Order: sequence, then C-alpha cells, then structure tokens
Amino acid sequence: MTLRIKEIAKSKDISLEALANHLEMNRVSLSRIINGNPTIESLQKIATALEVPLKDLFKSDQEKPIYIKRKDGTFEQIGVLHK
Repeated sequence: MTLRIKEIAKSKDISLEALANHLEMNRVSLSRIINGNPTIESLQKIATALEVPLKDLFKSDQEKPIYIKRKDGTFEQIGVLHK
C-alpha cells in the first residue's frame, strides 16, 4: 500500500511537522504511520486534517500523474491519467 500523505501535505503547503502538531502527535509518530501499517482511524484523522476524502490518501497503480513544464524549468502536476 502506497500512501500519498506527504504528497498531499506538500501540495497544500503543510509541513509534516505542522500536520503532526494538528493531529496532536509528534513528527516521529506521524512518520511511523506514513511508513508503517496505519490503522483506518489514523488515516481518517489524517484525511480530515488534510481536508481530503480518505480514498485520496491511497496511490493507485492505475493512475499516472500529468505534468506541465513551466518556463522556469519546474514541473506542476495538472491532473491524473486513469488507465
């Protein structure tokens, strides 16, 4: 299972430290959730804190991100291609 918690937090300009504080836990505990075997309760709290549906926390092998390259050389994700 691959989670998108870091990706979603980054897209919302929320640091993992700030997310952990919002969830009333320390950064190490949040990292263990992200990299370990989280409970559905933990994932629901994270989804609520990030203001996304629970399903959005999961990365599907059937989705491929679509990026555009900006003039400054950086890339921006503009959507997702579903197979």
